[in-house]
Amino acid sequence: MNPDITIRRAEPEDYAAVQAIYAMPRAQAGTLQLPFPSLDLWRQRMQAVDPNAHLLLACAGEVVVGQLGLHVAANPRRRHVGEIGMGVRDDWQGQGVGKALLGAAIDLADRWLQLRRLELQVYADNAAGIALYTRHGFVEEGRHRDYAFRDGAFVDALSLARIRPG
Repeated sequence: MNPDITIRRAEPEDYAAVQAIYAMPRAQAGTLQLPFPSLDLWRQRMQAVDPNAHLLLACAGEVVVGQLGLHVAANPRRRHVGEIGMGVRDDWQGQGVGKALLGAAIDLADRWLQLRRLELQVYADNAAGIALYTRHGFVEEGRHRDYAFRDGAFVDALSLARIRPG
C-alpha cells in the first residue's frame, strides 16, 4: 500500500471532493455515474444520513483521491451482506488507492460489522479492478450481459463476492 494514502470516514462537507472524482472520465467510466455530476446532487447524497452506509475516503495529504461506499443490506434476512462501490481519481489510479480503500472496507466488514458476504459488480473490461478484487478473495459468481450503457455502447458486468473466511 502507498504509505502516503490514509483512509477516513467521509463527512458531509466532502461532497465537492467526491463530486470531483466522478467528474473525471476514467473514474466515471468505471461506475454507473453520469457525466457532468452536479455539486448539489453530491451535497444531498453526502448529507443523507443512512445508518446502513459506510462511506470511506482515501486521502493523499489533504487531497481526496478515492471514495468507497460499503452499504449493508437493510433486509433482516440479508443483514450479513454488504455491497461495495468505489471510484478513484484518474490521476491516482494504479497507485494503491483502490487497495487501501478495499482493505479498509474488508477490515470494517469482517471485524466490526459482522458481515459474512461482500458483493460488487465490476465491468467485464476492467482488468485492473477484477485483479484487485480477486487478490482480496472475491470470486466471480456471474455475468450480466448488456449490464449498462457506457460511452455509446452496452457493456457487460461481472458479479463478484467474497465470503469471510473462517
